[in-house]
Amino acid sequence: MIDHVGFPVSDYERSKAFYLKALAPLDYTLVMEVTQEQHSHEPAAGFGANGKPDFWIGGEGGLDKPLHVAIVAKDRATVDAFYKAAMAAGGRDNGPPGIRAIYHPNYYGAFVLDPDGHNIEAVCHAPD
Repeated sequence: MIDHVGFPVSDYERSKAFYLKALAPLDYTLVMEVTQEQHSHEPAAGFGANGKPDFWIGGEGGLDKPLHVAIVAKDRATVDAFYKAAMAAGGRDNGPPGIRAIYHPNYYGAFVLDPDGHNIEAVCHAPD
């Protein structure tokens, strides 16, 4: 199951304003915004329904950057197994398995770049 998707935008503020209005009829609101200082990337806005951001813009910075797709893992061991398998298959490290408390205290994810440079993540939201 897809957990969330993120993609770059050319003008963060313009795109954020667009999605605030365009997604409102779908009951999607701005759930989380991450600053450049917090994330070491360009700012990112996460939209979602029911309090969970699953549609992200801007976080990868610029239109020449890769797509980001996160897939739900049933537990932390599965996140670890994904990372190990992806690295063995020729993926490149983009963040080893671990807690990413910037999102929430139980956010456990691992990030790899696929052969085309797309950022693929496995994430578990459950406590250890």
